[in-house]
Amino acid sequence: MLHTYRNERAYPFCPGCGHSLILNHLNSAFVTLGLDPHRIALVTDIGCQGLGDQYFVTNAFHGLHGRSLTYATGIKLADPDLKVFVLIGDGGTGIGGAHLLNAARRNIGMTVLVMNNFNFGMTGGEHSVTTPPGGVTATTRAGNLERPLDVCATVAANGAGYVWRGAAQDRELPDIIAEASRSECFALLDIWELCTAYYVPNNEFSRTALVALREQLGMPAGLLHREERPEYARAVRAANESLRGKPVLPVRPLPAQFGSRLDREFRLVIAGSAGGKVRSTARMVGEAAILSGLWAAQQDDYPVTVQTGHSISELIFSPNEILFTGVTRPDALVLATEDGRKASARYLKALTAESWLFTTPEFAGLETPATKVVFDFDALGIKGSKKQLALVLTAAALQHLGLFPLEACVAAARRGQRPEVAEETVANLRGLRPTAGWHDLGGFSSDQTSEVSKTSEV
Repeated sequence: MLHTYRNERAYPFCPGCGHSLILNHLNSAFVTLGLDPHRIALVTDIGCQGLGDQYFVTNAFHGLHGRSLTYATGIKLADPDLKVFVLIGDGGTGIGGAHLLNAARRNIGMTVLVMNNFNFGMTGGEHSVTTPPGGVTATTRAGNLERPLDVCATVAANGAGYVWRGAAQDRELPDIIAEASRSECFALLDIWELCTAYYVPNNEFSRTALVALREQLGMPAGLLHREERPEYARAVRAANESLRGKPVLPVRPLPAQFGSRLDREFRLVIAGSAGGKVRSTARMVGEAAILSGLWAAQQDDYPVTVQTGHSISELIFSPNEILFTGVTRPDALVLATEDGRKASARYLKALTAESWLFTTPEFAGLETPATKVVFDFDALGIKGSKKQLALVLTAAALQHLGLFPLEACVAAARRGQRPEVAEETVANLRGLRPTAGWHDLGGFSSDQTSEVSKTSEV
């Protein structure tokens, strides 16, 4: 047990600043608790109070403004046995308001010291969410017009286990900090104090005025709320203990019904327009690959707009587990529309003599070293909406490459689509079935003769 958890460095705070008092109270609480310093995590926010972690011989983490509660949450979840303390100002409390609510709601086991001096004291004395009505700050020269946030009432209403309000000068504060920590819940102490650099000179503020302000605002001091309920970090571990060794997500296997000639990883990119069923085609084809005994991965790229712009899907098929799901050099590119062409420049550039390009007459003139197969939608007499173009082109590519049976796509369409949609899809797929190879079917032309079995290097 240590007689102090402070190092020998002197505090840098302004004369009369309440931060020194609070840090001394925190040190006394550590001594009272008799904690191993290696089992303490002191998390600090941006602001003057954020300087406090460097004066203690404990673990410490200093992060971005308003985010200290998120870091503290992660630390507690990683090791529920750690005693986690958070030093945050009223500025960081406002900036990280959503984090404050969620930490309280979950009842994360940490002790939060809100070092509340009613302004941003490090950056020039701007107003914060706790600045009192009429308070003069660098940003409220005519007096603050906003209602101050009742931090204690806010966290109490959202499930905090221990809520206290007082002042930096309160002699019982070390005992309060220790008691809050022992509660093993989300505990918040709203500690009012004096900013002697900005708020005190601008408002003729004092300790007496601080007490009067509590009465004026109807924000009493003392223990305001206490609630016994499970601490989140430990509850999460207990709840998930039954899942240890099991998959994170339920396994929904697709039993292999078909075979595949693929003996290596194959990367396929489908490039078309938003609303052109690119992604649904990719999903169907991916499931068809799985039904053929392969592994499959899909990544999509599309804008936030609806029915406008590009839509691109990257697909990887492999007889072995896929460890990297990105496609930098496709083995085959299915190019359906102008939107797809504009968005697929990097794929077109990456094509080699070992690659395939499947497209329409519109893009027959594209310069590429790849084997180019041009599919004439109209010449083949394929019925259905032009929105089926990406589907038809992709099915044509798969039939040409022979990676797995087209019947696998039919099976995937019927299991993953509404019956009426599935039958339209199946009709288009059935219409593609040749009696011979693709080169013998009208509507196709190839720049060069290539074997389906050719390979490419990553």
